[in-house]
Amino acid sequence: MAGKAGERRTVTVKIEGRVQGVFYRAWTEQTARSVGLDGTVRNMGDGSVEATFSGPAEVVADMLRRCADGPKNARVTKVTVVKEGGSVAPGFKVVGTKWR
Repeated sequence: MAGKAGERRTVTVKIEGRVQGVFYRAWTEQTARSVGLDGTVRNMGDGSVEATFSGPAEVVADMLRRCADGPKNARVTKVTVVKEGGSVAPGFKVVGTKWR
């Protein structure tokens, strides 16, 4: 569901499957930077990866599609939007892991 041209979107997603130990966070950082998105990515204690993307709505939508594939050795089973909105610092980075 695309918004108006130029509209910004910020979304936090949970990415599940084989997504830890397969270069997923580094791939996400590289991919998001290459398309000009701001945000963060981190490993979660339950084995998932959490990412926040902010930028033009159509670029965020494209990034979500890319996350469903991920890097070569990843096996993504589910990408779930857990939050819409919010603000992020400029740039994209890997942040500390959240363990239980």
